[in-house]
Amino acid sequence: MENAIKLHYDVAGGDFIEAGTASGNVKKVLSQIGIDPAAIRRAAIAMYEGEINMVIHANGGTADVEVTNAYIEIVLRDSGPGIKDINLAMQAGYSTASQAARDMGFGAGMGLPNMKSYTDEMDIASEVGVGTTVTMRIYFK
Repeated sequence: MENAIKLHYDVAGGDFIEAGTASGNVKKVLSQIGIDPAAIRRAAIAMYEGEINMVIHANGGTADVEVTNAYIEIVLRDSGPGIKDINLAMQAGYSTASQAARDMGFGAGMGLPNMKSYTDEMDIASEVGVGTTVTMRIYFK
C-alpha cells in the first residue's frame, strides 16, 4: 500500500443500536483491501470494545483509523468524564457502567483489558472532566 488509508467515524453516546457500526465498517474495509484476517480480527475486537466504552461512559466521541504498510492505528477520542484511575480501570472486571448498561449485557469491565490484549501497543491519555484518548496499534507480522 503506497499511501496510508485513513478512516474517520463519529460515535454517538448512549446509542446501543448503532454501537459497533464503526468497527464493523473498519472490518469490512480492511477485508476489502486484503489485510491479514488475524490482524482484522484483532483490530475489530479492540475497536469495538473502545467504541462500546464511548457509548456507555463518554457520551460518544470519534474513531480515527490509519492503515499503513506496517500497522493499523486506531485513535479513539472522547470528551467524557475521563478515567480517574487508569490502573484500576485496566483490571479485568472493574467497571463504572450504569445498571442500565449492565442490564443490556454491557459494562462487564473487560473493555480496556480486551483492548490491551488484542493490540501490540496501547496508550491511554485521560484527564478527569476533560476526556480520554486511547491510541492502539496492531503491527503486521
